[in-house]
Amino acid sequence: MRRYGPALLLVLVGAAILRISAFSALYLRYVQAGLRPYLVVSGAALVLLGIVMAVVRHSADDAHDDDGAHHDHAHHGPRVAWLLTLPALALLLFPPPALGSYSAEREAAQRAAQGVGVFPALPAGDPVELGVGEFASRAIYDSGRSLKGRTVRMTGFVTHGDDGTWYITRLLVSCCAADATTSKAEIRGADALPADTWVTVTGTWHPKGKLGTDGAWPPVLDAASVKQVKQPANPYEKR
Repeated sequence: MRRYGPALLLVLVGAAILRISAFSALYLRYVQAGLRPYLVVSGAALVLLGIVMAVVRHSADDAHDDDGAHHDHAHHGPRVAWLLTLPALALLLFPPPALGSYSAEREAAQRAAQGVGVFPALPAGDPVELGVGEFASRAIYDSGRSLKGRTVRMTGFVTHGDDGTWYITRLLVSCCAADATTSKAEIRGADALPADTWVTVTGTWHPKGKLGTDGAWPPVLDAASVKQVKQPANPYEKR
């Protein structure tokens, strides 16, 4: 069995990658949607390489047996490589959840990259669907006050602050979960749900502080309704 260990390890890792990318949308918990083809190709290549390695190993063993040679001295991969079985089995059997309130609450408040300026006009009609990150950017940096008088609808998960405050929160990623940053909006006028509960909140912007300053952070939404929803297939917003 030890002779086929490296091949088995390759197949296991490849199967784990295929399990989250080719046969489900679980990969969205960890990386952006655009990376799916690369994951599928990588997973398939690892599985194929593992199978080829096993076939070659088996053929070599048969040849040695026919020659009556002893081959107990065959080289094996480094034992530390077997540690890869742990994350591979985790992906196959118990895929880790997406990042949530634990990560969001332990990160310093993030600021949008834009300086104060005029943002593009919002689409006509209310409520207007916005990501939490876009809402925060407009609330803090938009000198044109495009949110004024508009009804906004956002989806995110619940995080808690001090003194009973709570926030609708979303993690923003550029590539994968490792580079995630936090965007959030304080919700007023509605009771808080448990942390990590996914909700859709409809309400109106509550201006506070001076644009582009710490006083405007975090932005505030006066809630008209809060509805509990399922976690979306892609739990992250693109930064």
